[in-house]
Amino acid sequence: MVGSSAGAAEALPVAAVVLDGRGIVLRWSRAAADLLGREAEEVCGAPFGTVLAGGSAGVPAEGPVLLLHRSGATVSAVLRTEPLEPSGERLVLLAPTTDGAVSATAAGPGPAADRSRRDRALLHEAAVHLGGSLDPVRIAQDLADVLVPALGDLASVELADGVVDGDDPAETRGGGDLRLRRASVASAAGTWPAYLVQPGEPIPPMVSTGELRDVQHGRAAIFDRQKVMSLFEDPQPHLPEGMHTALWVPLYARGLVLGTVAVWRTDQSDPYDAGDADVLGEIASRAALSIDNARRYTRERRSVLALQQRLLPEPVTDAPAAETAGLYLPSGSGAGIGADWYDVIPLPSFRVALVVGDVTGHGLYATATMGRLRTAVRTLADLELDPTELLTHLDDLVQQFGRRTDPENPTVATCLYLVYNPVARRCAVASAGHPQPVLVTPSGTAEPIDVTPGPPLGVGGFPFETALVDVEPGSVLALYTDGLVERRSADEDGGARWLSESLSALCGPARPLEETGRAFLGELGGEPPRDDIALLLARTRAVPEDHTAHWEFPADPSVVSTARRVVAERLADWGLEDLVFTTELIVSELVTNAVRYGGGPVGLRLIRETSLVCEVSDASTTQPRLRRARWSDEGGRGLFLVAQLTSRWGSRHGRHGKTIWAEQPLVPMEPDLMALL
Repeated sequence: MVGSSAGAAEALPVAAVVLDGRGIVLRWSRAAADLLGREAEEVCGAPFGTVLAGGSAGVPAEGPVLLLHRSGATVSAVLRTEPLEPSGERLVLLAPTTDGAVSATAAGPGPAADRSRRDRALLHEAAVHLGGSLDPVRIAQDLADVLVPALGDLASVELADGVVDGDDPAETRGGGDLRLRRASVASAAGTWPAYLVQPGEPIPPMVSTGELRDVQHGRAAIFDRQKVMSLFEDPQPHLPEGMHTALWVPLYARGLVLGTVAVWRTDQSDPYDAGDADVLGEIASRAALSIDNARRYTRERRSVLALQQRLLPEPVTDAPAAETAGLYLPSGSGAGIGADWYDVIPLPSFRVALVVGDVTGHGLYATATMGRLRTAVRTLADLELDPTELLTHLDDLVQQFGRRTDPENPTVATCLYLVYNPVARRCAVASAGHPQPVLVTPSGTAEPIDVTPGPPLGVGGFPFETALVDVEPGSVLALYTDGLVERRSADEDGGARWLSESLSALCGPARPLEETGRAFLGELGGEPPRDDIALLLARTRAVPEDHTAHWEFPADPSVVSTARRVVAERLADWGLEDLVFTTELIVSELVTNAVRYGGGPVGLRLIRETSLVCEVSDASTTQPRLRRARWSDEGGRGLFLVAQLTSRWGSRHGRHGKTIWAEQPLVPMEPDLMALL
């Protein structure tokens, strides 16, 4: 619309006109120009009655009217006026009652009116059917279907290499390989000729001509049969039989030629002219914008999906505590990739943490937030916090995310954190607004783990609770996001029942978890889900009882020698005599510190699995610190010695004190003797 005071009206789907108090046209929208074939320059400044059939001087407030098309035909519409305060101007809205079709009258029948009616109907058809997809190939097919038979007997759409995958088209100038590939075709006869280039095949190299350069620079070109033949070194396979004229228009959007669209006439006798080129150019412009939007969406979706896949762990893991299989199914909706994730985190003493979470929102920001949360969970898990404390710290972190980014739209996420201990054969689990995990026993019974979920992360102000559950070896733990149950049933309880029943049927003891997961997702059908789906399956294992040894001593310095002796005897029973010397040193230092600083009782435990773990527990909650003793110090070298003799060591707090653990490989290490001096 010319001018800015009625800018809002220009975006309306109906024709909009602004009049002053005398009925003079001040503004004329693009839709009005399309409806009546009159540009703003022709009508602005003239009375509105000049476009009313009969030349009425007055403008009705509302009701049906007949409008005068440029061709002399009339257009039926419904008129409504609204005052524009405080200017005193009036907004006139015109809604065509026949989709904008021009009706021939005695004042203006003939070919011009018929052609105008055809063009209007074709533009309307294109507006309705184009732009409803985010698949470039689907849009290309919709475009070809719109053009046949309305504008030609045959139509094809070619897309530049890379466009379907979301990349920018390669720049080409002149002839040669245009790097175009036929994406879609349409034929009035119903069948695309077999001798022509088929969908998916590349367009053969072309000879550089003026018409080809016009198309490459964004302009339409009209061809007769001879001109088409001049484009190809071997033209015969590329020309439809009976073709007498062709129209070739680029798909040009945002400065890029994304492809081309061509229509041919074989049975229709009229040759193409400049009017046909204008109509096809307008349709192609709309289609090109839709294809470019789809291309950019595809590129962002691909980038987000690649980022998310790189942030997820290995799909299959195998550890002493459990074997796991994770599966991720991205959303197929236009909202974009979500931010569901899962993780498997090995913990000391052969334990394992299983995590699954879901960040609200879609796209790159949600995925980046997911990556930050996953990193935070791994960092907090390394501190060996219990599930309740870990989720509390994570909740604080998510609230900080919201305050730093967008206080009006805070970040919200759900998360389930589960720690499985293969020695105690027990799992501890806490939930922040996340669905309950399902436990499938070796006998096939499947039930949700009864854990009371706290609020989602980012809400704050409410506590989390940890549930303890005994787990049989060979059981399967299933952690998932809500997209899984929502896909199957809108009812949350119904989805949970279906999940338990399916897991019970599919989780056979001898069936690999990865195969189980694929079969499980196969039950959802082939249609892409509306929301992302993450599924993590873990089959638990247990450390055999004869692979552990436990002792408890009073807080008396004399027990240190006893601790060394019982450890040496047990290592000899296990056939690990090569580890006796280093383990005695480790036990001596840790038990001495526990007796001196922690108080009794002092617990000592050995665990033999893929490595040897020595644990010493005491009643103190003081966190041990590694320091380098000076040459004149009489103490302070104990933990430093432990660090040199082990592959790793650490400390975790429990309900009644702390536990210091040290891990050694089953093959003795070569200690750094210089570091011990």
